[in-house]
Amino acid sequence: MGSSISLYMGDYDDVFPSAIDASDKFKPEIWAHEPAFMARIPYMPLIWDALQPYIKTKEVFRCPADNGTEILDNHLFDRFISSPSLYQTYGSSYFFRTEIAFKFFSQAQIQLPANVNVLFDGAGHWHVGSRPIKPSDEADLQGTLNLLRNFRYDTLFGDFHAKSLTRDQLDQAWATPL
Repeated sequence: MGSSISLYMGDYDDVFPSAIDASDKFKPEIWAHEPAFMARIPYMPLIWDALQPYIKTKEVFRCPADNGTEILDNHLFDRFISSPSLYQTYGSSYFFRTEIAFKFFSQAQIQLPANVNVLFDGAGHWHVGSRPIKPSDEADLQGTLNLLRNFRYDTLFGDFHAKSLTRDQLDQAWATPL
């Protein structure tokens, strides 16, 4: 996936794909705090569609461990049902740090590309043999946070290296300023 993004950027003046992921398209209200970004969502392609000319098969967007989810891990208790898998429901197991696209960032503009997450697993329970977060977990916030601490996310960074991250490490990548 990093190679396909790099090839795309080679054709578009080093700018990351102007695209969105399934959570943006099907839960655009997650961007309610950024109305200008939210208004652009209906006009942007999904990341895997934007990268289609640069990949041999769409299967690269399928995490073998993807067994779906009911809740967005990074928007706790926002329902996002994907069964039997995120890939089969929406076309990709991965989410994109869409803020990069909304701001038309190039790799050179990112202050610390090796620390910024670009693509990451849609759910962290896939790689630890844990159960997913469920809507009923809302009644037990501390238990949900404990569950999240054990989650892991395969993550592609802005310099195109990939790494499996704990939830705390993914949060650190999110907190890295662009």
